[in-house]
Amino acid sequence: MASRSPVIEENEFIQKRPLKEDIFNVLHDKIVSGKYKPGEWLRQDEIATQLGVSMTPVREGLDLLVSAGLAERVPYRGVRVREIVTKDVVEAYGLRLALEAIVAREAAKHIKAEQIARLERTISESKKHNSLKEMSAARKLSREFHTVIAEASGNDLLIRLYGVVANAFPDWILYEAMFRKPEILDESMSDMHREHTEILKALKSGDGALAAKLSVEHVIVSSGRWLEKYSDIPADLLHEKEELVEFLLKK
Repeated sequence: MASRSPVIEENEFIQKRPLKEDIFNVLHDKIVSGKYKPGEWLRQDEIATQLGVSMTPVREGLDLLVSAGLAERVPYRGVRVREIVTKDVVEAYGLRLALEAIVAREAAKHIKAEQIARLERTISESKKHNSLKEMSAARKLSREFHTVIAEASGNDLLIRLYGVVANAFPDWILYEAMFRKPEILDESMSDMHREHTEILKALKSGDGALAAKLSVEHVIVSSGRWLEKYSDIPADLLHEKEELVEFLLKK
């Protein structure tokens, strides 16, 4: 009997969903965890062989990645993980700030008990992954925290839009810096846990204005300042987006 693919075993496919969605989830995890790097080609034949599936669902899964903003299709060449371009990063950052404020306000109105419980579990679980070798898990948990808040808004269009923008924002840059400067790891992770906890507290109290303010501040501190310090993104471009969103928050 042929052995099952280790990738499939690791991700525990749910066969009730279309196979293309399972493949999308596998590839999504690899991109978010940094196993696939920006600019790296996603070869249909290699992926099909690795997963033990035909080319058709792989092609459909890649189409989903492109639609979600994690990958781009290059004519006559194939599909690759999106590369880091200053203009794209700044635009994604500005939209991320605006959407964090919107979803936080909406989530404070509509969040359910089970979603609060999921956020609490995510924070608790993330505290167990504070070493460099666990950064992939930490990144996924942070993404899950923000995704649950978006889902709590109850607005399907907003949820889809948030997913596209979140996928377009290259958060791996922020975690990569920890490998280059391990001395910042403990303080950075502690700050993230504290900020997530404060956001959750505001959501539980139904204070949408505070939740929006804290969410924007969290992205500015955990993403904007990191991009400013550890990437080649011009600070004035980031500040311009921050000032616009902060102005809107005061309205």
